[in-house]
Amino acid sequence: MLQKNICIVKKDGNKQPYNPSKILAAIQKSADRVLYHLTDEEKEQVLSHVESQIDQMGVTDISVFTMHSMVENALELVAPAVSKSYKDYRDFKNSYADMMDRVNNEANRIQFIGDKENANADSTLVSTKRTLIMNALNKELYKKFQLYQDEIQAVKDGYIYIHDMSARRDTMNCCLFRLGEVMKGGFEMSNVWYNEPKMVDTAFDVASDVVLMAAAQQYGGFTLPEVDKIMEYYAEKSYQQYLMEGTLYGMDFETASTYANQKTLRDIEQSYQGWEMKWNTVASSRGDYPFITITFGLSTSYWGREISKAILRVHRKGQGKDGHKKAVLFPKLVFLYDKNLHGPGCINEDVFEEGIACSAKTMYPDWLSLTGEGYIAEMYKKYGRVISPMGCRAFLSPYWERGGQEPADENDIPVFEGRFNIGAISLHLPMILAKARKEKKDFYEVLDYYLEMIRKIHCRTYDYLGKMKASCNPLAFCQGGFLNGNLDYQDRIEPLLDYATASFGITALNELQQLYNGKSLVEDGAFALEVMQHINKKKDEFTKADHHLYAIYGTPAENLCGVQVKQFRDKYGIIKNVSDREYVSNSFHCHVTESISPIQKQDLEHRFWELFNGGKIQYVRYNLGYNINAIRTLVRRAMDFGFYEGVNLALSYCDDCGYEQLEMDECPVCGSKNLTKIDRMNGYLSYSRVKGDTRLNDAKMAEIADRKSM
Repeated sequence: MLQKNICIVKKDGNKQPYNPSKILAAIQKSADRVLYHLTDEEKEQVLSHVESQIDQMGVTDISVFTMHSMVENALELVAPAVSKSYKDYRDFKNSYADMMDRVNNEANRIQFIGDKENANADSTLVSTKRTLIMNALNKELYKKFQLYQDEIQAVKDGYIYIHDMSARRDTMNCCLFRLGEVMKGGFEMSNVWYNEPKMVDTAFDVASDVVLMAAAQQYGGFTLPEVDKIMEYYAEKSYQQYLMEGTLYGMDFETASTYANQKTLRDIEQSYQGWEMKWNTVASSRGDYPFITITFGLSTSYWGREISKAILRVHRKGQGKDGHKKAVLFPKLVFLYDKNLHGPGCINEDVFEEGIACSAKTMYPDWLSLTGEGYIAEMYKKYGRVISPMGCRAFLSPYWERGGQEPADENDIPVFEGRFNIGAISLHLPMILAKARKEKKDFYEVLDYYLEMIRKIHCRTYDYLGKMKASCNPLAFCQGGFLNGNLDYQDRIEPLLDYATASFGITALNELQQLYNGKSLVEDGAFALEVMQHINKKKDEFTKADHHLYAIYGTPAENLCGVQVKQFRDKYGIIKNVSDREYVSNSFHCHVTESISPIQKQDLEHRFWELFNGGKIQYVRYNLGYNINAIRTLVRRAMDFGFYEGVNLALSYCDDCGYEQLEMDECPVCGSKNLTKIDRMNGYLSYSRVKGDTRLNDAKMAEIADRKSM
């Protein structure tokens, strides 16, 4: 209890009697912003600490600035998370004008110049512009209210890069979505009940709507694992329906069976074509074309095999008017390779050959080995469980059916489908080495400092997202799209985060080696290998201590490949083979300018493969057009290594006469320069030229121009 009447002196000089209810209202708002439940006892403790400070001052008039400091001090003792929120909001009001000025400048740039940070987003569209402007504001709010000052400075300088700052306050990153679980028995979407499909064409159609709705509630890649096994059930239902129809038309069984088979196959092809058309022409509500991946190839049933082959045939033919068909970008196709199913003479060898023909024409599918070497193959060979990639390259750590993060016993089985990642934060290793040298510190001491920083941000992200309600993504959390995703709308999602991963991203490993001793990953690589072993060891320590599933991720630097060069130059200047180009290398890949063969590239990158189990892909470039024999040989070799392998071609299409070939800047048939060009961005494809422009940023275009072995 205060010993005297106290007045608060406002900024304009007016005085108001001390009113504890105003303090309580302010700290409650601060608690609400970070989803913290402030108890009545904690509120009383805050008031007690504030009034104790007032008594110690021995004055009757206290400035509003002093009062704010007293409240901050009290909150720091009682609820530190709320203290930061309170301080950030007070500072935010002071810096609001500066922040809005930055947002306005970014809005003007997007409105009149466009944006090429995300190749999936067509920034010429009004809907996309509006989303990008909203993202600019959300990014500022994230930095202001979710990060501490040392973290903000580290991001600004470039030592770490927090991916997707505009979205990570609201939702999760990438996932393996359980489409079959959602459709089974029917489901609710947007307060409307959907009955389970009774025919394969309806199943494909419903699935496309589910995907667009669910993918819009997250910001990363959206994968439908093993779609052949999901859709084969509905194909059989269609076949039986058409068989009955044929019988009713008076056909004998053999004729009716042929009729039903042809109708069902036609439905499958038409329905998958519908996926390609919708997912490449209808932007999601988040303003981009969702990064959708489908995996397939393991089913040995008649309909499962036919679904896999239909997907590959339709994709290879392309979409568009006759004579001008082009490969589409989505969905990304991933072929699940089992040597015992797809090897020479095996039951699904014909499916494999269809895949090779498709890759030779369109680059997709990418190829995931389930029977080669390493972690991914081990999970399949030992447990029969597939780890499909989330989006372009992210892979999940094991989570056990009964034991959770650790197996309950030797009979426990890992589960991967229905799980997700909550976000990635990448290290800039060359900058960290340069900083250590400049400050004469041990490199690993500086590296550990930034690893700890990323760890703390991840921990806060787990805590923050855990307080979200299941209603934020009903298809995932309430309708079974995610593992244990049968929550009530008002339930918090915290229990489901136990199986979610958080990623430590790695870029520019080649440039790190160059800065260390002037040698590339082709010439040396020992130091880069040592660093990755250290990072993996720290990751394991963090996972055990925090009870969070951390992952090491080979970052697919899109816009970041140019951002990191600029940041390095600002701090440490231009250094040959480190910052003298407009881009840095992705993850553990050899530099794109290396004159090495595909076999050499596979061999050199293999040593890093098991050190990036949270996200990785290996790819080689084929400069000879449509050389199917070379592609088949190298894909099988990659599968023996246990790789997730991509085929790289430079696809070019003449928009005037329809001619297509690899790497052309002018059509040799009609002389037109009106071309559409598709290149591999990183783990996925994008338009490097369309309608006279590109979807890619300048740094990535510079990298594509330099490619020899990527």
